[in-house]
Amino acid sequence: MDAILETKYALDTFYFLVSGALVMWMAAGFAMLEAGLVRSKNTAEILTKNISLFAVASIMYMLVGYNLMYPADAVSAYWPGVSFLLGADNVAADVLAQNPEEWYDGSYYSSMSDFFFQVVFVATAMSIVSGAVAERMKLWSFLIFAVVMTGFIYPIQGYWKWGGGFLDGLGFNDFAGSGVVHLCGATAAFAGVLLLGARKGKYGPNGEIHPIPGANMPLATLGTFILWLGWFGFNGGSELVLTNIDEANAVAMVFVNTNMAAAGGVVAAMLTARALFGKTDLTMALNGALAGLVAITAEPLAPTPLVATLVGAVGGLLVVFSILTLDRMKIDDPVGAISVHGIVGMWGLIAVAFTNADATMTAQLTGLGVIFAWTFVASLITWGIIKVVMGIRVSEEEEFEGCDIGECGMEAYPEFTGSRGSGL
Repeated sequence: MDAILETKYALDTFYFLVSGALVMWMAAGFAMLEAGLVRSKNTAEILTKNISLFAVASIMYMLVGYNLMYPADAVSAYWPGVSFLLGADNVAADVLAQNPEEWYDGSYYSSMSDFFFQVVFVATAMSIVSGAVAERMKLWSFLIFAVVMTGFIYPIQGYWKWGGGFLDGLGFNDFAGSGVVHLCGATAAFAGVLLLGARKGKYGPNGEIHPIPGANMPLATLGTFILWLGWFGFNGGSELVLTNIDEANAVAMVFVNTNMAAAGGVVAAMLTARALFGKTDLTMALNGALAGLVAITAEPLAPTPLVATLVGAVGGLLVVFSILTLDRMKIDDPVGAISVHGIVGMWGLIAVAFTNADATMTAQLTGLGVIFAWTFVASLITWGIIKVVMGIRVSEEEEFEGCDIGECGMEAYPEFTGSRGSGL
């Protein structure tokens, strides 16, 4: 093989791996964000969920999920078929067997780098669920759902778009996963929350909404910055390769647009909160940043930086009103995950029709509806079975005392939570 082509292969593989590592770092961001937004008595348990879900996602995607999402020979555009375990990484051997001048189109990289990049995406989708069901869900019920979600529910809808299934054939556009990752994760969370119910004391008998503040705002802010950083790998890595002028320019544009959308989301959420509450709410600013990032994820390449900023700003505006609306509907989401990843994920898919000339509103709405319907029904059935078999909610006593003691047998802040029944 030509030395230049070997270098291209190596660099594109390395870029894919580094991008995947950045997305893996988002797991730390979710862990810190959620740990900051829950009460101190539930911190160790939410951290346990975050590290364990990543491990479960990695194993299930290796065993079955990756082959479901990217089948060698799909049964149809609707059903990929089932196969198990990863195959050998033979891309380089296949490449060597061909005429380099004929085969190389700038898109070759190790298949193992592709698996690594994809597995951190499925873990991201599952991380969305953990925050929404925080402070009252049984740990092992959550992990059993994670097995089904990461091994089957997520990969099947992922196949319909990214694996060459029927949504891809319809022209549905979702560059890095506003729908495939974020809407999917939020919809699974929504189904779980409906069956789980609200935290005790969150809502009064006459419709009152009682705020339950998080324990650690510095930690939540750190988590948001980690997620913001990781998103450059999330969106930038989705360009897949780097080693020609056009692709290098595209990656740079994706980075810039990703950053500008997050900035637009922060400012819009802060202004909206100020107008509604008369105060600048930090949690809304944090969710505004994430909303801007989710919104641009469906199409971070086509817009100009100014348009990307506006797309993110609309996301920041929507997330504030969505969080307030869900609260009025008594849908309890401690971290705002359903709003950030679900409602704004929908906006991100719709926005593509305005920013990408090749996208149509019909295709975007079809993809949105299919992802939501499949994930909601499959998740509701799964959550329902788990609820019947082993229950999904901790006891009232455990919830009052804190999931740290009941589920993990330890406290994250033992010096400050010595009085376990204090509700801190």
